Amino acid sequence: MWMTIISFIGGPVIKGLIDGYKAKLAAGNTSEKIASETASAEIAAQVSEANAIMQYRIAEIGHWYEPDKLMGYFVAIYFGKLLIWGKVLGLGTTDPLAGFAAITSNLVVSFYFAKRGFENVARIIKR
Repeated sequence: MWMTIISFIGGPVIKGLIDGYKAKLAAGNTSEKIASETASAEIAAQVSEANAIMQYRIAEIGHWYEPDKLMGYFVAIYFGKLLIWGKVLGLGTTDPLAGFAAITSNLVVSFYFAKRGFENVARIIKR
């Protein structure tokens, strides 16, 4: 998956670098040279920014505090309290979620159960 993202980002960026270098070589007067050097510097800055973002995302993988995992923990705590504390032990009542919170919790649960299925289908299609 990462190789696909890298190739997607790398393709246009490398093409832009090559085009900028060609424009620099073809530039005849000083203003065109300045414009082409500015464009090349901007592309180089974009490349370094994209690399930094990619390194950050790669470094973040596998930690317990990833945003999707945090949402999973919150929903699991809510449903754990709802089922164990409220229904099984009968020690209290939990107000049902409504509106945005209900939709979000359903999406989080759906994400966790559907994610593996989608990964398996993608793996089969990739073959």
